[in-house]
Amino acid sequence: MALKGLKVIEFSGLLPVPYCGMVLAEFGASVIRIDKIGYNSNLDCLGNGKQSMSLNLKHSKAINIIKSLTRESDVLIEPFRKGIMEKLGLGPKVLMKENPRLIYARLTGYGQNGSFSSNAGHDINYVALSGLLSLFGRYEENPLPPVNVLADIGGGGLTCAMGILLALIERSTSGKGQIVDTSMVEGTAYLGTWFYRGKNTLPIWGQGRGQNVLDSGTHFYEVYKTKDDRYMSVGALEPQFYDKLIEGLGLTLEEVPHYGDFEELKKIFTKKFAEKTREEWCQIFDSTDACVAPVLTLDEAPTHPHNIEQKTFTKTEDFYSPNPHPKLSRTPGESHSTKPLPRTGEHTKEVLRNLGYSLESIDDLEAEGVIQCYKNSKL
Repeated sequence: MALKGLKVIEFSGLLPVPYCGMVLAEFGASVIRIDKIGYNSNLDCLGNGKQSMSLNLKHSKAINIIKSLTRESDVLIEPFRKGIMEKLGLGPKVLMKENPRLIYARLTGYGQNGSFSSNAGHDINYVALSGLLSLFGRYEENPLPPVNVLADIGGGGLTCAMGILLALIERSTSGKGQIVDTSMVEGTAYLGTWFYRGKNTLPIWGQGRGQNVLDSGTHFYEVYKTKDDRYMSVGALEPQFYDKLIEGLGLTLEEVPHYGDFEELKKIFTKKFAEKTREEWCQIFDSTDACVAPVLTLDEAPTHPHNIEQKTFTKTEDFYSPNPHPKLSRTPGESHSTKPLPRTGEHTKEVLRNLGYSLESIDDLEAEGVIQCYKNSKL
């Protein structure tokens, strides 16, 4: 795989850092997750295929273990607020002095500087501060957070992974590592570059929330309920696609012009889509260029014929999981969803042994409360 041989240290956290580590792992990197003693490993559903090492980071011997690990690693990813790693004695100045090739990735909500940099926050707050939350929602309704996908994943985990890969490419010529500073506010804002640059120049924007072409302000870019209480998505922006849309609906341009009183046109579409089930509409539109597609649930998407043909998902015993993307022709990624989730401290001994620690010294560290080793229940 593309990242085979890459050694990554991931400090456990909420969604953004585990997602970043998952991307690297599923394209071949070896990832060791550093867990706190007593960490509830069930909180990380993206840890499949990673190793877990459990340490008490308040103990100097645990800090020394981290330093030994980073000397042999390529990447470190940390999720803590500004200054935490420095207080632990694990800041970039310390670790990169010992390993100048280390890529030190910091993934935080507000970044390392600015008046909010020490504040707590979550996806909704980062999206709000980026300006993008103001775009989501219907006319005369409150802004609607699009679940925690924009900041946590798009502007956070995925952006951080991109930064790490860029730093690795640069390291191949300079031989030097660098700090990858990913702020979810800035990452989310960067996702919205097109909106910022086009809000005063593109004709599809310029109105208030829910009144523009791409935010439910028109009848031809909207979601409609079907007879069986499911939904169809419509995105017939261009005239040639709109013609196919109204043909499939059994309407004419005279009845529903492309542009006109959008609210009245929506009422016509709403009534029309309610006349058939989602499956009936799929049979009409699936083989056309009307830009119409069914709104699928997380349970339905993996079994849709197109997604099956594209091998979009991997099936596990309990669920489906999206496969790594993009697809590489020679060195594709591999879903780790079928691999077990690591238990807290499951690989502590193995990692320490690889660092040269004896079994006796490992037992001593465990007795001192420096490390935690997972033990299978005998019940």
